[in-house]
Formats: sequence, C-alpha cells, structure tokens
Amino acid sequence: MHISDTAGSPAIVGGIVTDKVVVLVTAASRGECRKIAHHLVETRLAACVNISQPIKSVYRWEGQIAEEGEFLLFIKSTRGLFPDIKTEISKIHSYHNPEIICLPVIDGSPDYLQWISDSVKPAGAVEGA
Repeated sequence: MHISDTAGSPAIVGGIVTDKVVVLVTAASRGECRKIAHHLVETRLAACVNISQPIKSVYRWEGQIAEEGEFLLFIKSTRGLFPDIKTEISKIHSYHNPEIICLPVIDGSPDYLQWISDSVKPAGAVEGA
C-alpha cells in the first residue's frame, strides 16, 4: 500500500516485502505432519516447520459440509522454493487435494530472516550438486 508523505512522495506502509514465506498445510495426523516436516527440512526446502495442536476444520467438499480434526503445518521458507515445496508435499500427502497456501512475510527480525536464508537451499539448486 502506498500513501504520500508530507512532501508528496510515495511512502510504503507496513514494512518491506521479503522473499520469505509461510506455507500453511493441513494433514489428518500428527504422524503425517512429522513425515512432511522432516522431508522438507532434510531436503532444505524449509528452514523450520511448526506442527499445531489438533484443530477442527469445517469445509465444503463434494457438495457437503464436512467437519474433521486436522493438524496445521507452518512451513518457513522462501518464495523461490514454493514450487518445489508444492511438488514434494503433493507427492507424499495423503489427501487428494491438500491445502497448500503460501503467505508472504512482509517484514521480520533481520536475524531470523537471515537464518531462514541460511537454512534452505537456493531456489533452483539441484540436490547433490
């Protein structure tokens, strides 16, 4: 969002936009979440993955309202790795249509943002190369 400062120049409100992202993924069990989390961190697609306590999801599926217990993953990574994250999750996730949502990190602690960069592989890097 842009507004004008007192001199009429555009000023950015809400901080900088980083290349960091938080990816949200739901799964049916804590075990499946652990499997996804370990895979993403081991392959350096994610710096960190948090697994929530059980949550209740209410959603529309195939014309019906459903209510299920799930767990939520909070995956910290970079925007450039999101295509690989989607691909890897889709390969191992048990759901036919898993939730995989990428949210931008507008701003954050510089040390933490740098730690994310240092913990993941560069976008486009080939494993083992």
